[in-house]
Amino acid sequence: MQIYKVGGAVRDRLLNRPFSDTDWVVVGASADDMLAQGYRPVGADFPVFIHPQSGEEYALARTERKSGRGYGGFTFYASPDVTLEEDLIRRDLTINAMAEDTHGRVIDPYGGQHDLQARLLRHVSPAFAEDPLRVLRVARFAARYAPLGFSVAPETQALMRELSESGELEALTAERSWKEISRALMEPRPDVFIQVLRDCGALTVLMPEVDALFGVPQPPQHHPEVDAGEHVLAVLRQCAEHDQPLSVRWACLAHDVGKGKTPPEDWPKHHAHEHLGLPLIAALNARFKVPRDCQELAQLVGEYHTHAHRALELRPNTILDLLQSFDVYRRPQRFEEFISASEMDARGRHGLELREYPQADYLRGAAQAARAVAVQPLLEKGYKGAELGEALKRERLAAIKAYKESYAG
Repeated sequence: MQIYKVGGAVRDRLLNRPFSDTDWVVVGASADDMLAQGYRPVGADFPVFIHPQSGEEYALARTERKSGRGYGGFTFYASPDVTLEEDLIRRDLTINAMAEDTHGRVIDPYGGQHDLQARLLRHVSPAFAEDPLRVLRVARFAARYAPLGFSVAPETQALMRELSESGELEALTAERSWKEISRALMEPRPDVFIQVLRDCGALTVLMPEVDALFGVPQPPQHHPEVDAGEHVLAVLRQCAEHDQPLSVRWACLAHDVGKGKTPPEDWPKHHAHEHLGLPLIAALNARFKVPRDCQELAQLVGEYHTHAHRALELRPNTILDLLQSFDVYRRPQRFEEFISASEMDARGRHGLELREYPQADYLRGAAQAARAVAVQPLLEKGYKGAELGEALKRERLAAIKAYKESYAG
Protein backbone atom coordinates (compact mmCIF):
# COMPACT_ATOMS: atom_id res chain seq x y z
CA MET A 1 0.00 0.00 0.00
CA GLN A 2 1.30 3.45 -0.98
CA ILE A 3 -0.38 6.73 0.00
CA TYR A 4 -0.08 9.95 -1.98
CA LYS A 5 -1.27 13.50 -1.46
CA VAL A 6 -3.10 14.57 -4.64
CA GLY A 7 -4.98 17.38 -6.32
CA GLY A 8 -5.46 20.85 -4.92
CA ALA A 9 -3.11 20.52 -1.96
CA VAL A 10 -0.21 19.71 -4.28
CA ARG A 11 -1.18 22.40 -6.79
CA ASP A 12 -1.55 25.16 -4.21
CA ARG A 13 1.66 24.25 -2.38
CA LEU A 14 3.55 24.64 -5.65
CA LEU A 15 1.83 28.02 -6.16
CA ASN A 16 2.70 29.04 -2.58
CA ARG A 17 -0.99 29.47 -1.86
CA PRO A 18 -2.76 28.46 1.37
CA PHE A 19 -5.01 25.40 1.27
CA SER A 20 -7.31 23.84 3.83
CA ASP A 21 -8.42 20.46 2.46
CA THR A 22 -6.04 17.64 1.61
CA ASP A 23 -7.03 14.72 -0.62
CA TRP A 24 -5.25 11.40 -0.51
CA VAL A 25 -5.16 8.45 -2.91
CA VAL A 26 -4.19 4.92 -1.88
CA VAL A 27 -2.45 2.66 -4.41
CA GLY A 28 -2.11 -1.12 -4.01
CA ALA A 29 -4.89 -1.60 -1.46
CA SER A 30 -8.38 -3.07 -1.41
CA ALA A 31 -11.45 -2.00 0.52
CA ASP A 32 -10.84 -4.86 2.94
CA ASP A 33 -7.28 -3.60 3.54
CA MET A 34 -8.63 -0.17 4.44
CA LEU A 35 -11.28 -1.55 6.78
CA ALA A 36 -8.67 -3.72 8.49
CA GLN A 37 -6.64 -0.60 9.31
CA GLY A 38 -9.60 1.15 10.91
CA TYR A 39 -10.68 3.41 8.02
CA ARG A 40 -14.43 4.08 7.83
CA PRO A 41 -16.16 3.76 4.45
CA VAL A 42 -18.24 6.63 3.07
CA GLY A 43 -20.42 6.91 -0.04
CA ALA A 44 -21.76 4.20 -2.28
CA ASP A 45 -20.48 5.40 -5.68
CA PHE A 46 -16.80 4.67 -5.23
CA PRO A 47 -14.51 3.54 -2.42
CA VAL A 48 -13.63 6.50 -0.21
CA PHE A 49 -12.62 6.09 3.41
CA ILE A 50 -12.24 8.34 6.44
CA HIS A 51 -8.92 8.21 8.29
CA PRO A 52 -9.53 7.00 11.88
CA GLN A 53 -7.47 9.83 13.42
CA SER A 54 -7.36 12.82 11.06
CA GLY A 55 -10.87 12.48 9.60
CA GLU A 56 -9.48 13.21 6.11
CA GLU A 57 -10.70 11.37 3.02
CA TYR A 58 -8.62 8.61 1.44
CA ALA A 59 -9.76 7.22 -1.92
CA LEU A 60 -8.60 4.00 -3.51
CA ALA A 61 -6.89 4.51 -6.85
CA ARG A 62 -9.51 4.00 -9.54
CA THR A 63 -10.30 4.26 -13.21
CA GLU A 64 -13.61 5.33 -14.68
CA ARG A 65 -15.59 4.72 -17.84
CA LYS A 66 -18.39 6.76 -19.39
CA SER A 67 -21.68 4.87 -19.05
CA GLY A 68 -24.40 7.51 -19.41
CA ARG A 69 -25.19 11.22 -19.63
CA GLY A 70 -24.24 13.93 -17.21
CA TYR A 71 -21.99 14.19 -14.19
CA GLY A 72 -23.11 10.87 -12.70
CA GLY A 73 -22.89 8.83 -15.90
CA PHE A 74 -19.73 6.88 -15.00
CA THR A 75 -18.79 3.45 -13.74
CA PHE A 76 -15.73 3.18 -11.52
CA TYR A 77 -13.17 0.42 -11.14
CA ALA A 78 -11.04 0.32 -7.99
CA SER A 79 -8.50 -2.43 -7.48
CA PRO A 80 -5.01 -2.86 -6.00
CA ASP A 81 -3.66 -3.13 -9.56
CA VAL A 82 -4.75 0.40 -10.57
CA THR A 83 -1.61 2.54 -10.83
CA LEU A 84 -1.15 6.11 -9.65
CA GLU A 85 -0.76 7.28 -13.26
CA GLU A 86 -4.07 5.61 -14.20
CA ASP A 87 -5.79 7.36 -11.31
CA LEU A 88 -4.32 10.76 -12.18
CA ILE A 89 -5.21 10.63 -15.88
CA ARG A 90 -8.95 10.59 -15.10
CA ARG A 91 -8.68 14.05 -13.47
CA ASP A 92 -9.74 17.25 -15.20
CA LEU A 93 -6.69 19.55 -15.48
CA THR A 94 -2.97 18.85 -15.54
CA ILE A 95 -2.45 21.16 -12.57
CA ASN A 96 -4.86 18.94 -10.61
CA ALA A 97 -3.25 15.68 -11.80
CA MET A 98 -0.10 15.77 -9.68
CA ALA A 99 0.71 13.73 -6.60
CA GLU A 100 3.19 13.98 -3.76
CA ASP A 101 4.72 11.05 -1.90
CA THR A 102 5.56 10.84 1.78
CA HIS A 103 9.02 12.37 1.09
CA GLY A 104 7.55 15.45 -0.60
CA ARG A 105 8.57 14.30 -4.10
CA VAL A 106 6.14 15.45 -6.81
CA ILE A 107 4.88 12.85 -9.27
CA ASP A 108 3.79 14.71 -12.39
CA PRO A 109 3.18 12.42 -15.37
CA TYR A 110 1.06 14.89 -17.38
CA GLY A 111 2.96 18.17 -17.24
CA GLY A 112 1.14 19.92 -14.42
CA GLN A 113 4.23 21.78 -13.19
CA HIS A 114 4.95 23.05 -16.71
CA ASP A 115 1.39 24.36 -16.98
CA LEU A 116 1.66 26.02 -13.56
CA GLN A 117 4.70 27.89 -14.86
CA ALA A 118 2.94 28.71 -18.14
CA ARG A 119 -0.20 29.77 -16.24
CA LEU A 120 -2.39 27.45 -18.31
CA LEU A 121 -5.53 25.52 -17.45
CA ARG A 122 -5.14 22.48 -19.72
CA HIS A 123 -7.10 19.20 -19.78
CA VAL A 124 -5.27 15.98 -18.96
CA SER A 125 -6.79 13.72 -21.61
CA PRO A 126 -9.61 13.60 -24.20
CA ALA A 127 -11.72 11.97 -21.47
CA PHE A 128 -12.20 15.53 -20.19
CA ALA A 129 -15.08 15.84 -22.69
CA GLU A 130 -16.97 12.97 -21.04
CA ASP A 131 -17.92 15.05 -17.97
CA PRO A 132 -19.99 18.21 -18.58
CA LEU A 133 -19.42 19.46 -15.04
CA ARG A 134 -15.82 20.12 -16.04
CA VAL A 135 -16.92 23.10 -18.13
CA LEU A 136 -18.08 24.79 -14.94
CA ARG A 137 -15.06 23.62 -12.98
CA VAL A 138 -12.56 25.02 -15.48
CA ALA A 139 -14.41 28.34 -15.55
CA ARG A 140 -14.31 28.36 -11.74
CA PHE A 141 -10.56 27.70 -11.68
CA ALA A 142 -10.13 30.50 -14.22
CA ALA A 143 -12.00 32.82 -11.82
CA ARG A 144 -9.78 31.72 -8.93
CA TYR A 145 -6.41 31.98 -10.64
CA ALA A 146 -7.00 34.92 -13.01
CA PRO A 147 -5.15 37.27 -10.61
CA LEU A 148 -2.08 35.05 -11.10
CA GLY A 149 -2.34 35.33 -14.89
CA PHE A 150 -3.92 31.94 -15.66
CA SER A 151 -6.00 31.38 -18.79
CA VAL A 152 -7.70 28.43 -20.46
CA ALA A 153 -5.58 26.59 -23.04
CA PRO A 154 -7.05 26.90 -26.55
CA GLU A 155 -7.35 23.13 -26.99
CA THR A 156 -9.21 22.87 -23.66
CA GLN A 157 -11.51 25.70 -24.66
CA ALA A 158 -12.27 23.79 -27.87
CA LEU A 159 -13.29 20.72 -25.85
CA MET A 160 -15.45 22.91 -23.59
CA ARG A 161 -17.19 24.26 -26.69
CA GLU A 162 -17.81 20.70 -27.91
CA LEU A 163 -19.41 19.88 -24.57
CA SER A 164 -21.51 23.04 -24.67
CA GLU A 165 -22.83 22.14 -28.12
CA SER A 166 -23.41 18.46 -27.34
CA GLY A 167 -26.43 18.86 -25.06
CA GLU A 168 -24.53 17.28 -22.17
CA LEU A 169 -24.70 20.45 -20.05
CA GLU A 170 -28.47 20.07 -19.90
CA ALA A 171 -27.99 16.74 -18.13
CA LEU A 172 -26.34 18.42 -15.13
CA THR A 173 -28.43 18.46 -11.98
CA ALA A 174 -29.46 21.78 -10.49
CA GLU A 175 -27.63 20.95 -7.26
CA ARG A 176 -24.28 20.17 -8.92
CA SER A 177 -24.53 23.23 -11.15
CA TRP A 178 -25.35 25.54 -8.26
CA LYS A 179 -22.49 24.17 -6.19
CA GLU A 180 -20.02 25.17 -8.92
CA ILE A 181 -21.74 28.48 -9.70
CA SER A 182 -21.92 29.55 -6.06
CA ARG A 183 -18.27 28.67 -5.46
CA ALA A 184 -17.22 30.47 -8.64
CA LEU A 185 -19.11 33.63 -7.71
CA MET A 186 -17.10 33.77 -4.47
CA GLU A 187 -13.74 33.54 -6.27
CA PRO A 188 -11.50 36.63 -6.70
CA ARG A 189 -12.69 37.17 -10.31
CA PRO A 190 -16.32 35.99 -10.69
CA ASP A 191 -16.52 38.03 -13.89
CA VAL A 192 -13.92 35.72 -15.45
CA PHE A 193 -16.16 32.73 -14.64
CA ILE A 194 -18.99 34.25 -16.68
CA GLN A 195 -16.64 35.32 -19.49
CA VAL A 196 -15.09 31.85 -19.82
CA LEU A 197 -18.56 30.26 -19.95
CA ARG A 198 -19.53 32.71 -22.65
CA ASP A 199 -16.34 32.15 -24.66
CA CYS A 200 -17.07 28.41 -24.95
CA GLY A 201 -20.80 28.75 -25.61
CA ALA A 202 -21.85 27.41 -22.21
CA LEU A 203 -23.44 30.62 -20.93
CA THR A 204 -26.17 30.56 -23.56
CA VAL A 205 -27.05 27.02 -22.44
CA LEU A 206 -26.83 27.54 -18.68
CA MET A 207 -27.90 31.18 -18.31
CA PRO A 208 -29.42 32.42 -21.59
CA GLU A 209 -30.91 35.36 -19.68
CA VAL A 210 -27.41 36.65 -18.85
CA ASP A 211 -25.91 35.72 -22.22
CA ALA A 212 -28.60 37.81 -23.96
CA LEU A 213 -27.19 40.99 -22.37
CA PHE A 214 -24.00 40.94 -24.43
CA GLY A 215 -24.25 43.20 -27.44
CA VAL A 216 -27.14 45.17 -25.95
CA PRO A 217 -26.27 48.90 -25.72
CA GLN A 218 -27.07 51.24 -22.83
CA PRO A 219 -27.01 55.06 -22.66
CA PRO A 220 -23.31 56.04 -22.65
CA GLN A 221 -23.89 58.99 -20.31
CA HIS A 222 -24.86 56.52 -17.57
CA HIS A 223 -22.88 53.53 -18.81
CA PRO A 224 -19.55 54.46 -20.39
CA GLU A 225 -18.97 50.73 -21.05
CA VAL A 226 -22.21 50.80 -23.14
CA ASP A 227 -22.59 47.00 -23.46
CA ALA A 228 -25.03 45.58 -20.88
CA GLY A 229 -23.12 42.31 -20.61
CA GLU A 230 -19.83 44.13 -19.98
CA HIS A 231 -21.62 46.12 -17.29
CA VAL A 232 -22.65 42.94 -15.46
CA LEU A 233 -19.05 41.69 -15.59
CA ALA A 234 -17.85 45.01 -14.13
CA VAL A 235 -20.47 44.82 -11.36
CA LEU A 236 -19.32 41.30 -10.43
CA ARG A 237 -15.75 42.52 -10.27
CA GLN A 238 -16.80 45.28 -7.89
CA CYS A 239 -18.54 42.66 -5.75
CA ALA A 240 -15.29 40.75 -5.40
CA GLU A 241 -13.23 43.88 -4.71
CA HIS A 242 -15.68 44.87 -1.95
CA ASP A 243 -15.91 41.32 -0.53
CA GLN A 244 -19.67 41.01 -0.95
CA PRO A 245 -21.52 37.86 0.20
CA LEU A 246 -22.94 35.28 -2.20
CA SER A 247 -26.48 36.66 -2.05
CA VAL A 248 -25.30 40.08 -3.24
CA ARG A 249 -23.15 38.56 -6.01
CA TRP A 250 -26.02 36.43 -7.31
CA ALA A 251 -28.37 39.41 -7.24
CA CYS A 252 -25.82 41.51 -9.12
CA LEU A 253 -25.40 38.83 -11.79
CA ALA A 254 -29.15 38.79 -12.40
CA HIS A 255 -30.14 42.42 -11.75
CA ASP A 256 -30.26 43.67 -15.35
CA VAL A 257 -31.49 40.61 -17.27
CA GLY A 258 -34.64 42.52 -18.25
CA LYS A 259 -32.51 44.63 -20.62
CA GLY A 260 -32.15 41.57 -22.81
CA LYS A 261 -35.90 41.85 -23.49
CA THR A 262 -35.83 45.47 -24.67
CA PRO A 263 -36.87 45.70 -28.34
CA PRO A 264 -33.83 46.81 -30.43
CA GLU A 265 -35.77 49.78 -31.79
CA ASP A 266 -35.88 51.19 -28.22
CA TRP A 267 -32.12 50.89 -27.62
CA PRO A 268 -30.16 52.28 -25.83
CA LYS A 269 -33.01 53.05 -23.41
CA HIS A 270 -34.49 50.27 -21.30
CA HIS A 271 -37.84 51.39 -19.95
CA ALA A 272 -39.39 49.00 -17.42
CA HIS A 273 -36.43 46.61 -17.60
CA GLU A 274 -36.87 46.05 -13.87
CA HIS A 275 -40.28 44.42 -14.33
CA LEU A 276 -39.35 42.70 -17.59
CA GLY A 277 -36.53 41.01 -15.69
CA LEU A 278 -38.59 39.55 -12.85
CA PRO A 279 -39.77 36.38 -14.66
CA LEU A 280 -36.25 35.88 -16.02
CA ILE A 281 -34.77 36.09 -12.53
CA ALA A 282 -37.41 33.64 -11.32
CA ALA A 283 -36.40 31.25 -14.11
CA LEU A 284 -32.71 31.50 -13.15
CA ASN A 285 -33.57 30.88 -9.50
CA ALA A 286 -35.69 27.84 -10.34
CA ARG A 287 -33.22 26.34 -12.83
CA PHE A 288 -30.46 26.03 -10.25
CA LYS A 289 -32.64 25.59 -7.14
CA VAL A 290 -30.96 28.67 -5.69
CA PRO A 291 -31.13 29.04 -1.88
CA ARG A 292 -34.03 31.12 -0.66
CA ASP A 293 -32.02 34.08 0.62
CA CYS A 294 -30.28 34.45 -2.75
CA GLN A 295 -33.57 34.02 -4.62
CA GLU A 296 -35.38 36.68 -2.62
CA LEU A 297 -32.59 39.24 -2.81
CA ALA A 298 -32.18 38.74 -6.57
CA GLN A 299 -35.89 39.38 -7.15
CA LEU A 300 -35.91 42.47 -4.92
CA VAL A 301 -32.71 43.93 -6.39
CA GLY A 302 -34.02 43.30 -9.90
CA GLU A 303 -37.23 45.15 -9.13
CA TYR A 304 -35.92 48.04 -7.02
CA HIS A 305 -32.27 48.79 -7.87
CA THR A 306 -33.22 51.90 -9.85
CA HIS A 307 -35.16 53.10 -6.79
CA ALA A 308 -31.89 53.03 -4.89
CA HIS A 309 -30.10 55.07 -7.55
CA ARG A 310 -32.87 57.71 -7.38
CA ALA A 311 -33.19 57.51 -3.59
CA LEU A 312 -32.58 61.20 -2.94
CA GLU A 313 -35.37 62.13 -5.37
CA LEU A 314 -37.97 59.66 -4.06
CA ARG A 315 -41.06 60.90 -2.28
CA PRO A 316 -41.40 59.83 1.38
CA ASN A 317 -44.32 57.51 0.64
CA THR A 318 -42.28 55.76 -2.09
CA ILE A 319 -39.44 55.26 0.37
CA LEU A 320 -41.91 53.87 2.92
CA ASP A 321 -43.27 51.43 0.31
CA LEU A 322 -39.70 50.39 -0.52
CA LEU A 323 -38.95 49.69 3.15
CA GLN A 324 -42.19 47.70 3.45
CA SER A 325 -41.25 45.61 0.39
CA PHE A 326 -38.06 44.55 2.12
CA ASP A 327 -39.75 43.90 5.49
CA VAL A 328 -37.02 46.13 6.84
CA TYR A 329 -38.41 46.07 10.39
CA ARG A 330 -37.94 42.33 10.80
CA ARG A 331 -35.20 41.71 8.23
CA PRO A 332 -32.83 44.71 8.28
CA GLN A 333 -29.92 42.68 6.91
CA ARG A 334 -31.73 42.01 3.63
CA PHE A 335 -32.18 45.76 3.07
CA GLU A 336 -28.49 46.30 3.83
CA GLU A 337 -27.60 43.71 1.17
CA PHE A 338 -29.91 45.49 -1.28
CA ILE A 339 -28.06 48.74 -0.65
CA SER A 340 -24.74 46.96 -1.21
CA ALA A 341 -25.93 45.40 -4.48
CA SER A 342 -27.19 48.77 -5.71
CA GLU A 343 -23.87 50.40 -4.86
CA MET A 344 -21.98 47.67 -6.74
CA ASP A 345 -24.28 48.33 -9.72
CA ALA A 346 -23.46 52.04 -9.58
CA ARG A 347 -19.72 51.38 -9.34
CA GLY A 348 -19.67 48.73 -12.06
CA ARG A 349 -19.32 51.30 -14.83
CA HIS A 350 -16.05 51.97 -16.63
CA GLY A 351 -14.28 54.96 -15.15
CA LEU A 352 -16.86 55.42 -12.38
CA GLU A 353 -15.65 52.72 -9.99
CA LEU A 354 -14.51 55.20 -7.33
CA ARG A 355 -17.38 57.66 -7.41
CA GLU A 356 -19.34 58.38 -4.26
CA TYR A 357 -22.71 56.72 -3.67
CA PRO A 358 -24.51 58.95 -1.13
CA GLN A 359 -27.75 57.02 -1.76
CA ALA A 360 -26.42 54.23 0.47
CA ASP A 361 -26.23 56.30 3.66
CA TYR A 362 -29.43 58.15 2.76
CA LEU A 363 -31.38 54.89 2.55
CA ARG A 364 -29.82 53.61 5.76
CA GLY A 365 -30.90 56.79 7.52
CA ALA A 366 -34.45 56.52 6.16
CA ALA A 367 -34.70 52.93 7.35
CA GLN A 368 -33.38 53.93 10.77
CA ALA A 369 -35.94 56.74 11.03
CA ALA A 370 -38.81 54.39 10.18
CA ARG A 371 -37.59 51.69 12.56
CA ALA A 372 -37.30 54.23 15.39
CA VAL A 373 -41.07 54.71 15.47
CA ALA A 374 -42.28 53.01 18.65
CA VAL A 375 -45.45 50.90 18.73
CA GLN A 376 -46.13 51.24 22.47
CA PRO A 377 -47.41 54.87 22.43
CA LEU A 378 -49.91 53.89 19.74
CA LEU A 379 -51.10 50.93 21.80
CA GLU A 380 -51.54 53.24 24.77
CA LYS A 381 -53.76 55.48 22.62
CA GLY A 382 -56.03 52.49 22.05
CA TYR A 383 -55.07 51.57 18.50
CA LYS A 384 -55.33 47.89 17.63
CA GLY A 385 -55.74 45.61 14.64
CA ALA A 386 -55.95 47.31 11.23
CA GLU A 387 -56.19 50.74 12.86
CA LEU A 388 -52.88 50.13 14.61
CA GLY A 389 -51.27 49.21 11.28
CA GLU A 390 -52.54 52.41 9.65
CA ALA A 391 -51.43 54.56 12.60
CA LEU A 392 -47.99 52.97 12.53
CA LYS A 393 -47.74 53.62 8.80
CA ARG A 394 -48.66 57.30 9.31
CA GLU A 395 -46.06 57.73 12.04
CA ARG A 396 -43.36 56.08 9.94
CA LEU A 397 -44.25 58.26 6.96
CA ALA A 398 -43.99 61.36 9.17
CA ALA A 399 -40.60 60.18 10.44
CA ILE A 400 -39.34 59.70 6.87
CA LYS A 401 -40.65 63.16 5.87
CA ALA A 402 -38.84 64.73 8.81
CA TYR A 403 -35.68 62.81 7.93
CA LYS A 404 -35.87 63.90 4.28
CA GLU A 405 -36.32 67.55 5.26
CA SER A 406 -33.39 67.47 7.64
CA TYR A 407 -31.06 65.48 5.38
CA ALA A 408 -28.01 67.33 4.15
CA GLY A 409 -26.06 65.12 1.83
